[in-house]
Amino acid sequence: METLLSPVVLFFVLGALAAFARSDLAIPEAISKGISLYLMAAIGLKGGILVAESGFTIDLLLAALAGLFLSFTIPAAAFFILRGFGRLSAKNAGAVAAHYGSVSVVTFVTGQEVLTSSGLAPAGYMVAVLALMETPAIIVGLYLAHKYAVNPSVEAGKNSRELLHETLLNGSVVLLTGAFIIGIVIGKDGFTSIAPVFETGFRGMLCLFLLDMGLIAARRLREAKSLTFRLVILGIVFPLVNGFIGILVGQMIGLDIGSTVALAILSASASYIAVPAAMRLALPEADSGLYLSMSLAVTFPFNIIFGIPLFTQITLWMAGS
Repeated sequence: METLLSPVVLFFVLGALAAFARSDLAIPEAISKGISLYLMAAIGLKGGILVAESGFTIDLLLAALAGLFLSFTIPAAAFFILRGFGRLSAKNAGAVAAHYGSVSVVTFVTGQEVLTSSGLAPAGYMVAVLALMETPAIIVGLYLAHKYAVNPSVEAGKNSRELLHETLLNGSVVLLTGAFIIGIVIGKDGFTSIAPVFETGFRGMLCLFLLDMGLIAARRLREAKSLTFRLVILGIVFPLVNGFIGILVGQMIGLDIGSTVALAILSASASYIAVPAAMRLALPEADSGLYLSMSLAVTFPFNIIFGIPLFTQITLWMAGS
C-alpha cells in the first residue's frame, strides 16, 4: 500500500484515468522529451557517484554478467512462447521478444525511487547493469525474426551498419552511460554544485513524467487493434516470470536486497524507447502498434502499480526479512 500510494504511482494513475475519461490533458512532446533526458542524466550521475564511493567490486562484475545473461536468454524464451501461445508471425514475435529482453529506464527509475524511500536503495552500479541490458535483446530478437521467417528477406543484412549505430549510439544509451562515467569522474564533491538541479527536483520531475506515461499508456490501450486477449495475458505473465527469475539470479550471486529487487525490475520491464527505434529500422514490416501496446500499455503499468511492490515483498520474504 505504501508503494501504491506513493506520489509517482498516483501521478501515473491520474494520467491513465484522465486518458480513459477522454480528457484533453496533455504534456507537450518537447517538454516530455526534456524531462526524460533530465531523468536519465540524473540517474546516471547518481549511479556513477555511488560507484566512485564504493569502488569497482566483484558484486558489480557479477551483476553485470547476470544482466547480460538475462538480456540474451529472456528474449529467446519469449520468442517461442509468442510464436506458440501468442500465435504471432516470426517478425512480430522477434520484435515483441526484443522489447521484453531489453529494459525500461522509467520503470527502473521509479523502482529505485520507491526502494530508496523504503530504506532499500539498490547499489549504484545497477545503473551500469541497466545500460548493459539495453541492447543484447535487440540482436537476439532480430536474429530469431529473420531465422524463422517464412520468407527471409534478402535485405536482412543490408542495414546492419545502420542498426549497429542505432543500437549502440541510441540517445538513452549514450546519455545514461555518459552521465554514469561523469558521475564516477566528479565524485560526491563535484556533484555538490549541481545537486540542487539533479537531486532536489528529481522526484517532482519523475511525477510529471509518470503523469505523461499514464496518459500515453491508457490511450495506447484504448486504441489498440491487434492486441488479443492472449497477448494481454502474456504482457502480464512475462514480467511476473522474468521478475521472479531476476530475484533468483540476484540471490544466487549474493546481491543485497535492494539490488536484487532492482535486477528483478530490470528483468521484468519492457523497453518502449530504444527497442522501438531499432525495430522501425530493422523490422519495418513488424506491427509497431502491437509491440508498443504490449510494452507500454500492458506491461509498463502492471510493473509500476503491482510489479515493484510484489518483487520487493517476494525478495524480502525469500531473504527472511
